[in-house]
Amino acid sequence: QVQLVESGGGLVQAGGSLRLSCAASGSILSINTMGWYRQAPGKQRDLVASITSSGRTNYADSVKGRFTISRDDAKNTVYLQMNSLKPEDTAVYYCNTGVVTTLYRIIGVWGQGVLVTVSS
Repeated sequence: QVQLVESGGGLVQAGGSLRLSCAASGSILSINTMGWYRQAPGKQRDLVASITSSGRTNYADSVKGRFTISRDDAKNTVYLQMNSLKPEDTAVYYCNTGVVTTLYRIIGVWGQGVLVTVSS
């Protein structure tokens, strides 16, 4: 059993910053790519940013230069630093990761989601 717990969401004014955290716990042997997705009301869930186990990052064009993804493997945690936030960044943000469990199974895990609201 593996769980992801997200934190750091909230209400912020346009131009402000937030930092999201996602901590994995449970029967973890290793963690592969970690990522953040978001889903705005009435829209599909889209990738925001991802980071591989070697540290390679990938960003959606809409957040390049404003968001930074990072990970702390000692804490099994991934972060998303969001700067210069815009109203269109308003969404529920979900953490996702690929995990190799202690039973040598490879599974994908989703967090419960955290709401980010950016006011104009």
